[in-house]
Amino acid sequence: MLHLKATTPERWLRQVDEHLSAILVDHAHCEQKAAFTAMDLMFDYVENEELCDEMTEIVREELEHFQQVRSLLKEKGVRFCRLKPGTYGKKLKELVRRQEPHRVVDRLLIAAIIEARSCERFVLLRDYLQDPELKAFYGSLYESEARHHSTYVRLAKHYAPDHEVIDRLNELTTLEAEIITVGCELPRVHS
Repeated sequence: MLHLKATTPERWLRQVDEHLSAILVDHAHCEQKAAFTAMDLMFDYVENEELCDEMTEIVREELEHFQQVRSLLKEKGVRFCRLKPGTYGKKLKELVRRQEPHRVVDRLLIAAIIEARSCERFVLLRDYLQDPELKAFYGSLYESEARHHSTYVRLAKHYAPDHEVIDRLNELTTLEAEIITVGCELPRVHS
């Protein structure tokens, strides 16, 4: 369902153990970026009414998640601050083709892949963390990430035939698997 070609390496759980606060702060930043991505798509493809409606809903949900993470940070005594971004998002965005309609398909599919990876990571956090509040929190988020993934894939099919979208999704998830396997030295949600 999530189309991922690689599971999270054990290395990431070591980062969670050693740098949980940084990963929680990065999670807040990820929610901001997800909201921005949806807004950006909505403005760039304003003529697509269904896309605009779906992006409006995703923006609302992502901003709600952002606020939830910030509240959780306050409860845990972790200060929300700027972080140097990891390399994951940048490497994925470099894969976007420049010409339309390939560009919109790639942007939607990369957003889908990021949501899928978030979903996978949130399930891992739910199952791995000992803190009952964090377990419950991450358990509450993964379904919306999976739904966002499906929405982005479905919307990509408005711009290209189904088989082309699925072929491109397979190409991108193969490349994403390489990116996630190499990882990033910074402790981030997608490192």
